[in-house]
Amino acid sequence: MFIAPSNEWVPLVEYRRNGIPECTIHGSVAWVHGKEVIHSYGGNVLCYGRSMMKPLQIRVFAKELGPVFSWEQKAIAVSSHIGDTEHVRAAKSILLDSELGLMQTPHARPLIQFGQQRRRPRRWYHPCSGEHAAVLRGCRLKGWPRAGYTLPHHPFHLAYLDEIRKVLGPDWQPKVVAKDGCGLPTVSMTVNELAQFYASLATYRDQDWVWEAMMRHPDLIGGFNRLDSTILKSCGEKVLAKEGADGLLGLAIVHPDFPQGLGIVIKVAHGWDTTATWVVARWVLGVLDFPFRNPYRLERQKPFLVPELIPPQLRGKMESIKPWDDWDPDIDRWYFEPYTYAKDGSW
Repeated sequence: MFIAPSNEWVPLVEYRRNGIPECTIHGSVAWVHGKEVIHSYGGNVLCYGRSMMKPLQIRVFAKELGPVFSWEQKAIAVSSHIGDTEHVRAAKSILLDSELGLMQTPHARPLIQFGQQRRRPRRWYHPCSGEHAAVLRGCRLKGWPRAGYTLPHHPFHLAYLDEIRKVLGPDWQPKVVAKDGCGLPTVSMTVNELAQFYASLATYRDQDWVWEAMMRHPDLIGGFNRLDSTILKSCGEKVLAKEGADGLLGLAIVHPDFPQGLGIVIKVAHGWDTTATWVVARWVLGVLDFPFRNPYRLERQKPFLVPELIPPQLRGKMESIKPWDDWDPDIDRWYFEPYTYAKDGSW
């Protein structure tokens, strides 16, 4: 049995209270231009692509689904949604009522529920329901069996491995194939390999409908205040963003300084951490001249980025990026010298 090597995580972000670090977020970041690794910080760690790979997984069915899917259906097919009404509606529209029982996503509740709601778990609330529905529709169009579509020896997964080899080479083999949280197979890859995939998404964005679908319907990709949806709406259709469990963010970037496509992957060591990943993404996009806001909630410590995760030639631009907003509450200090009010060290 394969045992993954020890991942040598490095600090990415520090949360400081009045200048003293209290929390350190570790991880790894890879920058790939075309097929060339131009910067790597944190080591070429081995992990799983998880849902970050949906834009590549769905390429298996791109030709079959393109003519029959609406743009909303195309977007929900590559989503990891929060289970809002619009997400469930788009996912359910992909299949006939008689096919709904074929869905094999785990029963789940919406990730974010507004107000007091007592919804029972349903397969359609699962973040991956749109992809599962699209896979079932694609299997029907290709004439593949739909029973067992979540198994690693099913034609869908074998065809997905062929899509991977188009980017990484014909001899590539996964070291480990595991069951993802939604039940579909996920394969182990290094952070550099994942970034190479995202560079290819930028390079070949006109060869299928994935890029345009994500740009047309960014809120279907994640949902309200989700990091990937917010990036998709903020960067003038030049940056494709997709989150993945656990602690992954992939960025495919169209930029004049990187004509072969720029792929950047951020992996947070301890898993899904929206605020920390958002802080890193803000600096990464900022040094590439894409304006992107800070996360909404910074109610305790202030975040400070470790500059080494940015390529040396771009670090000069970090000085102009503010890690928090002026309107953020600054409650980690007093703005006076308390000892000037004390007499002989006591009240």
